[in-house]
Amino acid sequence: MNINISLIGQMITFILLVILLRKYLYGPLSAVMAERRRKIAEGLEAAERGKNEQNLAEKRAAELLHDAKQRAAEIVAAAEKRSNEIREEAKGVARQEAEQIIAAARAEVEQEVNRAKTELRAKVAQLAVEGAERILAKEIDEKAHAQLLERMVAQL
Repeated sequence: MNINISLIGQMITFILLVILLRKYLYGPLSAVMAERRRKIAEGLEAAERGKNEQNLAEKRAAELLHDAKQRAAEIVAAAEKRSNEIREEAKGVARQEAEQIIAAARAEVEQEVNRAKTELRAKVAQLAVEGAERILAKEIDEKAHAQLLERMVAQL
């Protein structure tokens, strides 16, 4: 009989133990496990969202990089075009300045030639008068001398 009573006592103890474990251990443990499952699921969702956001950010970065490269290419093309325009403008200005310098030099040369011709005419006229004076061995009056010079200058 001892075995039956002890078996009943063990069964009651086992049932009490199951009830107590269920109330104080399995209940809180399942709540903790459910909370843990929820946190893990949230973490996985957050990781997935982060992955999607990273992909979107990479796409946006690639688009921005592409746009920046296009803008840079446009800026470089515009700068090259402007540099060609400036170069052509500078060539035009240089040509004009060269033409002005050449024209000024020609005018100056022409003035020098005219001045030299005038001086040469005066010297030739004077030499001619001196030669004529020596040949004639007489002195010509001033009035006649001036007329003679004018005629000789006109002939030259």
